[in-house]
Amino acid sequence: MKKNNTLLKNIFNVLFPVISALILGGIIIATIGENPFLTYSVMIKKSLFSLDGLLKTLHFAAPLILTGLAIAITFKANIFNMGVEGQAVLGAFFAGVVGFTVKGLPPVLHITLCVLTGIVVGMLFALIPALLKAYFNVNEMVVTLMLNYVVVEIVKFLSQGVFKDPASGYVSTYPIAESAMFKKIFGSNLTVFFFIALIVFGIMYIVFNKSKLGYEVKAIGKNPEFSEATGMNVSKKIIIIMLISGAISGLAGAGFLMSEKYRFTLDFSGSPGLGWDGMLIALLGSHNPVGILVAAVFYAALKTGSDYIGVFTNVPKDIVGVIQGILILLLSVKFFNEQFHLFEKVKLLWKKSSSTDFNK
Repeated sequence: MKKNNTLLKNIFNVLFPVISALILGGIIIATIGENPFLTYSVMIKKSLFSLDGLLKTLHFAAPLILTGLAIAITFKANIFNMGVEGQAVLGAFFAGVVGFTVKGLPPVLHITLCVLTGIVVGMLFALIPALLKAYFNVNEMVVTLMLNYVVVEIVKFLSQGVFKDPASGYVSTYPIAESAMFKKIFGSNLTVFFFIALIVFGIMYIVFNKSKLGYEVKAIGKNPEFSEATGMNVSKKIIIIMLISGAISGLAGAGFLMSEKYRFTLDFSGSPGLGWDGMLIALLGSHNPVGILVAAVFYAALKTGSDYIGVFTNVPKDIVGVIQGILILLLSVKFFNEQFHLFEKVKLLWKKSSSTDFNK
């Protein structure tokens, strides 16, 4: 009975912000004189129920699944790695550098080398806040947030300098060699990168639910002092968790570059960015791998559907950005409530206030 109640609560926690965002988005669509039901119908049919649209959605879901998982494993341990965006961008950048500087390798070796470069760079960049948190108790949220800005300046400097492609009309690196590209499958948008993301999802599902590390992550998240008292080396676990997160983030960036962008540009990660999208997806999926998979596909469907909205209706595609913004707002409230029990505190204050008025 308790298990069923928990399941229902989890489903409610996922569906409530999504449905609320869609309702509010529908009201906005209606106020500009358009039909929200037609708009949502076009969005869903074209992004999920047509073969081309579905494959495109899965293609864009691949990096989001990874960044969502990268966020989830740290948040589950109450470690707030806000640097997934920077780790993904830096991993992508150096995977791209290997992609255009190394020549003459067979595609399998070249792709493997680029992917490994992205993973290693992501891990190394995550190691900085991990060591500071593990051994000096430095606030990892502040450090990882600040490091994102460091990454922006590093890639900007290198993209405008030694790695700039002079033939390009805008700031970008050289395009990666053909042997470093993930090939499109049967002419669709889908590439092998999506299946790599699914393999990582499967591994992380086992890590979360069936491994010793998964239980240790949950234990640290609930009470790190008690975990330390029971003999767990919490500092070492924090470093391992952050390295896993950095590796997945670097893979997400490298894979996105090798399957979609093929060269690094200053707007490579888009707006708000792969890492920030991953945070939204992790929150929406309640840090559960299955929830993250579903949330990533849903989020990618919103992005894919926005292109079709612009073609088949008079609603501007920017409406999807509005819906995403509302979703972020609602999930932020949910996150802060989970961390600081805001609703319970307000309820307690209300009860105290009512009791005082009654006694008067």
